[in-house]
This record gives sequence, C-alpha cells and structure tokens, in this order.
Amino acid sequence: MDIARKLIDVAYSAGCDYVKFQKRDINIVYTQEELDKERESPWGHTTRQQKEGLEFDWHEYKEIETYCIGKGIGWFASAWDLNSFAFLEEFNCPFIKIPSALITNDALLEEAAKSIKRIIISTGMSTIEMVDHAVHKIGKGKIYCIMACTSTYPSKPEELNLNQIITLKERYPWAKIGFSNHYPGLMGLIMAAVLDVRMLEFHVTLGRTMVGSDHASSIEPKGVFELVDRLKLIEAMRGDGIKRIYENELPIIKKLRR
Repeated sequence: MDIARKLIDVAYSAGCDYVKFQKRDINIVYTQEELDKERESPWGHTTRQQKEGLEFDWHEYKEIETYCIGKGIGWFASAWDLNSFAFLEEFNCPFIKIPSALITNDALLEEAAKSIKRIIISTGMSTIEMVDHAVHKIGKGKIYCIMACTSTYPSKPEELNLNQIITLKERYPWAKIGFSNHYPGLMGLIMAAVLDVRMLEFHVTLGRTMVGSDHASSIEPKGVFELVDRLKLIEAMRGDGIKRIYENELPIIKKLRR
C-alpha cells in the first residue's frame, strides 16, 4: 500500500487524470499447478504466495479510493475474472477495464454489458474480428474507450503498429480510441498523442529494477512528468485547424509583405 500511495502521488503530481489497478481472483485466473510452482519473491517461495502478496483486498481498495478522492485524482481497474468484476462494481470508480487477455471471454463481456459502469476495452493479442465481437457483446452504449495495444512486455518498436489507431478510428467512429503502452520509453505515447488518441495508458514504477513483472515496460517518475509536459505541448501545438493571421504576425506582415 505504501508503494501504491507513492505511485498515486506521482500520477497526481505529474497531472495524470486517473490511476489504474488490476484485480484478480488468483484461484480463478491461475491453475493449481501454476500456483504450486516454486517462485522466489518477497512474499514467499511459491507462485501462490507471490500472487497473494500482490493482490489488494476490499479494505485496501477502499483505502485506494479514499486516498484518490483526497488527492483529487480518479481511479479504476481491470477485471481479470467474474469475481473481480463484481468486486469492482462495489466501488465508485467510473470505469472497469476488460484487459486484452479477456477480450474473447464471453462470460466477462456479457457481465460488462449488464454493468452500470462504463467499459474500456484493451485490444492486444486480438484481430479486428475479435474486437468486433467484444464490441458487439458489450454494446456501443456501454463502451467508453477502445485501446489500441500490443501485449508484449516490453514492446519492440516494430510491434507497436501505431497505425492501428487509425484503423480503430475508422472502424468505430462513435467511440473514443486510446492507446495502452508497453514500449519502454515515451516515443510510442507521444506518437499516439499526435494521432489524437483520447486516452493514454502506461505502466508506472518507482524504479525499473524493482521486483515485479512489468518494470521493464514501465516509466519512472521523472519520465511521467516529462511525458505529461510533452503531451500538453502537443495539445498546444495541435491548435484548432483554422487558418488565421496571429497577432504576433502583424509586425512581420508590415515588415515583409509586398
């Protein structure tokens, strides 16, 4: 929880709009064989002990919610199974995310269709037909954002295929299109911003050498601040597209125009 609060602090201080967590019922998501495997971690010597050490319970999520409200930053989470989806519905987060791994799980998609929450879909490891299927199952009215994504950790530049953002925009013109990043740097996010995505998601870490699975594809605090500054600059430079004469151009006109 101490690390979680520090990560929330980084996101808030940098100017992010939301922090996102992941919720799993490990007895559903993992097989008994997998949970029994030997795995060294700060929490013990098996995969079960490691996963149990990572998962927050109801009281810890309530603390996250209270802490975010106090800070003035939003939060939500990905649901990796039906129990976790029901768990997240008990909180006041505005969205529940369907992670890329579950985009073909009809039971979860059908639960999302019935939910009072808006749904974000991530599309890694998927064909456009799989995305179509998920969209159809959940329904247009429930979907808040569809995230372009490649599920490699970290992603190689040639795996990002950021032109998929254009494909998704053309196929789902009614939806917000976002980008979920696993590239170990800022360039993928910056290029996605130039392509005018409406949501950017990226992993944050206090240090890329910390114990855990995704630190190599995460961004450290300094990078988060740099990213948000660059995104604001991109928005300022983008403008409204109206061709006009700017006030600062008037003396240049007087000097140079013939």
